[in-house]
Amino acid sequence: MNVENRHNAAGNGDEGTGAQILSGERKCPEEIDMGKWSPLLAVCLGGFILLVDVTIVTVALPDMAGDLKASLTGMQWVVDAYALALAAIVLASGALADQIGRKRTYLGSLVVFGAASLACGVAPTIEVLVVARAVQGIGGAAMMATTMAILNVVYHGRDRGIALGIWGVVAGVASALGPVFGGVLTEFAGWRWIFLINIPVVVLATWLTAKVVTESTNPHAKGVDIPGVITFTAGVAAVTYGLMEAGQNDWGSAKVLGWLGAGLVILVAFVVLQARSAKAMLDLELFRQPSFPVILLAAMAFSFAAFGYLPFMSVWLQERLGLRVLTAGLVMLPMSLSSFVIAGTLSRRLHSVPFRYTIGIGLGIVSVGAFLMTTGASWTVTLPGMIATGVGVAVTAQALPGAIMATVPHHRAGMASGALNTCRQLGFALGVAVLGTVLSHATTFENGLESSYVVAGIVGTIAAVLALVFISARNAVGNKKIEQPVQAKT
Repeated sequence: MNVENRHNAAGNGDEGTGAQILSGERKCPEEIDMGKWSPLLAVCLGGFILLVDVTIVTVALPDMAGDLKASLTGMQWVVDAYALALAAIVLASGALADQIGRKRTYLGSLVVFGAASLACGVAPTIEVLVVARAVQGIGGAAMMATTMAILNVVYHGRDRGIALGIWGVVAGVASALGPVFGGVLTEFAGWRWIFLINIPVVVLATWLTAKVVTESTNPHAKGVDIPGVITFTAGVAAVTYGLMEAGQNDWGSAKVLGWLGAGLVILVAFVVLQARSAKAMLDLELFRQPSFPVILLAAMAFSFAAFGYLPFMSVWLQERLGLRVLTAGLVMLPMSLSSFVIAGTLSRRLHSVPFRYTIGIGLGIVSVGAFLMTTGASWTVTLPGMIATGVGVAVTAQALPGAIMATVPHHRAGMASGALNTCRQLGFALGVAVLGTVLSHATTFENGLESSYVVAGIVGTIAAVLALVFISARNAVGNKKIEQPVQAKT
């Protein structure tokens, strides 16, 4: 038991439960009990807007390009600047949250995210918009890194499994709803409101978090790994840039190979630093549990296969079929609706299903959805693929958070949530880059789009097979050295 945490609890006149003391959680007198699920609502509000903003720009890109006189490359960076910032900073944010407090970090990240959203909404040029999107991604990364860690501390036993599952569903549905929200706001209020709408939600989430979320820290935290942050950020950025350049150049060109090679070398340096650093933001010992790296790979493939082709599908709907921006957003609504239906009807029942099957089968359904996608003379040809993908999104998203938490010690909750969300956002960023390259090298836009669907389906299928083979068959891993954060019973 941590003596300092116990002393603080006693000093506040609140001894707390044994679980609260062990986790380092301190409950302050001014914090108001607004119901068992209020903390879940607080983190889901922030998590929802940060994940909606990953895809909300999808259908608004043509309007942005017209107003800001931006090129296609500029618009591509509007998408990837946010996703890459999320992927690159979320791990360090998890370490920071473990050290200074998850509640404090979450509140600060809400403020950064809200301010950056305002900057995006009033951006006068494409350059300002891209920079503001990157800052927005930094705030979102800190939010993302703390959400699951907060839930892991606040809830226990079966409640924890339910909370993590609901958060997973919110994450998946938010990504699916992004294009729909973007279409509605752009059509009726203008593209700037896809960012400005975040501000009242940030205010509400900040107020609720201050009232109902208890503070928690990791007594073993060692600080932020600055060299690790720099090398990881540079590495993933270089690889992504190289993949984008492959769309304009041959794969064997010096420019493409140079960027890809530089990125891989930097990422190798990142791994070496993590192995030697006393403040590593990613503990390589976690990879000794076979399920851990496979779950991370599944998270990456999930975002790649489910969402990577959406920006190009949006262009096809608006530029090739001549649909209005709202109509283009509504075309993607079946994905969201099927996600909601599955989440509402099967979410609780899926908690008792081993993660191996929920993740593997969920990814398999996402792959089927990608294979069903096609082009034609009408938007209706997308319906089967959109519906199937939405089902797969709901099944996979609810399982990933609980699965990753079941493979790590309790005090590594922040690191695990950061690693999972890094891979999800990196998967989306790489999906946009890779599938964009596939499309660029096709003879026609339609052929390229259909090829991108096939590539997405193949990626999802490979990850599904790996999940079924390598992820632990039980919801609680059989390693006695690892505390079990997710249990079937209290």
